[in-house]
Amino acid sequence: MEREVDVVVLGCGPVGENVADRAKAGGLDVVAVEHELVGGECSYWACIPSKTLLRSAAALRAAQRVPGAAEAVTGTLDVEAVLRRRDYWVSDWSDRGAVDWLESVGVGLERGHGRLDGPRRVVVERADGSAVTLVARHAVVVSTGSDPVIPEIDGLADARPWTSRDATSVKRPPARLAIIGGGVVATEMATAYAGFGTEVTVLARHGLLGGFEPFAGEAVAAGLRGLGVTVRLGVEPTRVERKASGEVEVTLDDGSTTTADEVLVATGRKPRTNRIGLETVGLEPGAWIEVDDTLLVHGADGDGEWLYATGDVNHRALLTHQGKYQGRAAGDVIAARAAGGAVDASAWGVHVATADHSAVPQVVFAEPECVAVGLSEAAAHRAGLEIRIGDVAMQSASGAGILADGYEGRARLVVDAERGVVVGATFVGQDVAELLHAATTAIVGEVPVDRLWHAVPAFPTMSEVWLRLLEDLGRPEAAA
Repeated sequence: MEREVDVVVLGCGPVGENVADRAKAGGLDVVAVEHELVGGECSYWACIPSKTLLRSAAALRAAQRVPGAAEAVTGTLDVEAVLRRRDYWVSDWSDRGAVDWLESVGVGLERGHGRLDGPRRVVVERADGSAVTLVARHAVVVSTGSDPVIPEIDGLADARPWTSRDATSVKRPPARLAIIGGGVVATEMATAYAGFGTEVTVLARHGLLGGFEPFAGEAVAAGLRGLGVTVRLGVEPTRVERKASGEVEVTLDDGSTTTADEVLVATGRKPRTNRIGLETVGLEPGAWIEVDDTLLVHGADGDGEWLYATGDVNHRALLTHQGKYQGRAAGDVIAARAAGGAVDASAWGVHVATADHSAVPQVVFAEPECVAVGLSEAAAHRAGLEIRIGDVAMQSASGAGILADGYEGRARLVVDAERGVVVGATFVGQDVAELLHAATTAIVGEVPVDRLWHAVPAFPTMSEVWLRLLEDLGRPEAAA
């Protein structure tokens, strides 16, 4: 069976949903293809369940840092209640609500494995063995996401390791958990499972949170150790073995071993592009897909501007919010081009994904929280910028001490000295996530630092740290 539609979206996670929504709002006939759950990785196995698992223990620790509340909180974490709350937030792994939403906006859904079959053609193989070919008049959008990387460590694949999906969908936390990796997934899951009372060991080849300012990784390492986590840095697994008893033994390059009930692999992601027919349009299966700022794929066979890639598969920023941002831009671009209109590809146009280059916000919900946007100090130096640094303790903001006794944290602004604008920001400490968007706005808006003196933070709030950062950078007349 074959039918023609305006747009085919291959993959209906949050990124594909946004593509479909915007293209449909632009007057196009859209069909989304999904072989798992509509709503994708973020909704059922990543962002939503992981942050839900983290929240209860974080709230408990926050209460314990405030006299009065601390005396009222005398119990321990109810892990079963945490898991029930997680189940609620992932809708018990049912996508009925997401499917209802698709129907409400008029987007069609084909369930099954979709793959390209030449330019503008997508074959969907359904679970019942039947198939349908969708022919796109205007565009096909690849939004298939990414999968965890399982490194080639002797015995690891046979040891039935956990990936992030296993960690976030757990029914009963293990007594002992070894985590291979030192990035976001590793540190967040270490924080979550330590909160459950699991004996956690983190095994990282380098430091933690390598893409952040070094002080962020150092703070998280200290925070995890404060929760009872064993953090081993500068080690690398050479062999992993699942014993007959069921426990897992990890041998390290220094000859030592770690034994746990489960081992979680958190060593990066790879594009989910190996079985989607890229070879039928002249592209490499299993590879990241390169796009321009309108999310258009160049180099694909076929006439015209027809193939787009959004979200993880284009390797720009493997974050849900950035993928959704790309999805909105791509949907608008496709609708505009289908109508024969011009696409505004300028830096300020709505049809571009320029934030991927300079203003990607990221939150790590570890202990403590770490948030960053834009360039780190090291990245700014690599970019050849002449920079100024504002560096202060978070507790210099009056609101920090009120939020929690013994508050500790750090804030940094990276300023392009030539242009006088903020190009990077990092905040580390309890509840700093809500500070991030102000920094993102300052970077995207290219607000001069001299103007930021007139953005007065309310007293007594955490945002007062902005004033302390500006003072550390120096008063406007001194900077001049």
